[in-house]
Amino acid sequence: MPTILQYSRSGRSEIDFEKRVECPVCMGDFKDCKLERCPYLRDVRDLLLKVSKMKVVYGSSPPSILVGSWGYPKVNLGPLLPPVIEDTSLMEKHELWLDIPLEKILSMRLSLVYGRRPVKVYDARNPDKLLQAIQEIALSQQPVSIEMFLEKEPRINLSFSIRTSPTGPAAPLEKIQLTENPKTLNVVEKIVSDVDLRAGEAIVTLYLNGVPEYGITRLLSSGMIGTKHRRKIVPTEWSITAVDDVLGRRFRTYVKTYDWIIEYYLYCFEAHYNRVAILMMPGPWSFEVIEIWRRFGSYRIYVDSELPGEADKYPENVGGAYHALRLPILEKLYREKRQASILVIAEVGEEWIPLGVWRFREICRRALQRPPKKFNTLKEALDEIKKTTLTDSKYWRQLSRVLEFHKFQESITEFM
Repeated sequence: MPTILQYSRSGRSEIDFEKRVECPVCMGDFKDCKLERCPYLRDVRDLLLKVSKMKVVYGSSPPSILVGSWGYPKVNLGPLLPPVIEDTSLMEKHELWLDIPLEKILSMRLSLVYGRRPVKVYDARNPDKLLQAIQEIALSQQPVSIEMFLEKEPRINLSFSIRTSPTGPAAPLEKIQLTENPKTLNVVEKIVSDVDLRAGEAIVTLYLNGVPEYGITRLLSSGMIGTKHRRKIVPTEWSITAVDDVLGRRFRTYVKTYDWIIEYYLYCFEAHYNRVAILMMPGPWSFEVIEIWRRFGSYRIYVDSELPGEADKYPENVGGAYHALRLPILEKLYREKRQASILVIAEVGEEWIPLGVWRFREICRRALQRPPKKFNTLKEALDEIKKTTLTDSKYWRQLSRVLEFHKFQESITEFM
């Protein structure tokens, strides 16, 4: 009988556990993780060994930068650079990753050398030459050639966790030199130079002008948007969530004014051992994510939701995946000028290698691009979800606040 980790309706966990993922070789004991025998590093092993002996790395950044969160407000910041001169843009384009083997995505991520330097987050308001060079990389919309000088040889530190993407070899950064001019969009230059525009408005304006989420995330992380005296460097993980959240809130404002859908719609898609089922129900805007991690015959379940009349709060259980899933749904409702109550079941298979929340955003988008299955009643829709998801619904239905709210709303409608 599988075990289950449940979250109470208050949002507090009933059982605590260490958020680690178990590799089939080292079984999660990363002290024993060896480059020469890790099955996920087979394709990039020779490159990593070569890079570990370099103090000068020359290559084409996708472009990509990384800002850590440890030690905030003093954090590590620097470019991510593969030691190759070619078109590396694929390393940053999340929307294309669903069609790439998981092992190749991991190889791409681990081939990026991280030259890091400690900075104070407020240095963005008066950047030195090195920080200015990093900001130039963040501005670019195409791969940019860089020569990166490191204080010592990069260290290979294999590390996996549930929420964040792995990184490649890292070393303290001495200096960087751009060997070509970054190619920047006019709208990006305009937003970055506007020191009176608030960060939220900058994010929305960039997005509506075709700048992808990861491009906006780079600008926010490197402290290049917002009003002059409030600009600061933001850890990458926080920036990803902030961009998804800001955009989602803007679309939600409009969606709440639209007419309800009149049928039940079910959208599904699966990729990279992640399966997403999206149920749209007639009713006022509400949203819930039930995230299910399947590990060695057990289920670990996380739940967060927002209901009409409730104040916004951070989804402490699901985290950044909540906003990553919410954004594509709000985008679709905004385009179609419709409002709905939403339940998302997101299942993570045992074979998944933790590479970030981008996959939920892109799987959700791919699901919404397909024709939905339509139903006249909630029962019919839930019966279909039972066939679509791998996890028995008895493990999550009693945790759903959105289903409880929807059934209550139905009973009132019938009474009236």
